[in-house]
Amino acid sequence: MRFLRDNGLTIVLVTATLMTIAGMYIAGWLANNEELTAHGSPALTLMQYGLSGDFLSAVFENWESEFLQMSVYVVLTAYLYQRGSAESKDPDERPPQDEGLADREEDTEAPWPVKMGGIVRLLYAYSLGIVLTGLFLASFVLHLVSSARSESETAQLHGQATTTFVQHLGSAEFWFESLQNWQSEFLSTAVIVVLSIFLRYRGSPESKPVGSPHRETGS
Repeated sequence: MRFLRDNGLTIVLVTATLMTIAGMYIAGWLANNEELTAHGSPALTLMQYGLSGDFLSAVFENWESEFLQMSVYVVLTAYLYQRGSAESKDPDERPPQDEGLADREEDTEAPWPVKMGGIVRLLYAYSLGIVLTGLFLASFVLHLVSSARSESETAQLHGQATTTFVQHLGSAEFWFESLQNWQSEFLSTAVIVVLSIFLRYRGSPESKPVGSPHRETGS
């Protein structure tokens, strides 16, 4: 029970992720097979659809935008402020996130990269942004590859010529797929930054205490 209490947020989010991917998988398979049948082509099995460009492109297209949102947000909040927002540091105070690291080398409870110092500590100090950016780039490439495959599969279905990855990278279709998701991620981030100035949700670390003034930043 303690394990569930201490890890409940992750467990629920991972479960929700797996359930929605499964639902997307089934719905996409049915929709794709309807299109194939309409063009007189044989339907795909569940396994075949799971490896198809149509499914993988849809998955990585969304992952790409989410990791872009998180990586940009982590980096921007290190340097930019929004007074009053629970999502921002206080522009008038030095927060613990900006503390020096050299004096923590002797702290027995500090993470081992902090104790090692040098390049290891430097990389660790920015590791969250580095890993999130890496996940974005990996998702971007996987989206590109899968989207190009999906485009080629559709072209073959209509008796048209297929395109290469490089050609697809320069296509309007690929950037439409990406930018339609990017804009929604930036908008949703801006909305929570501004709304958390004035609105509250009791008990959430993403909210300021209910009685805190609007001008006060953070939780």
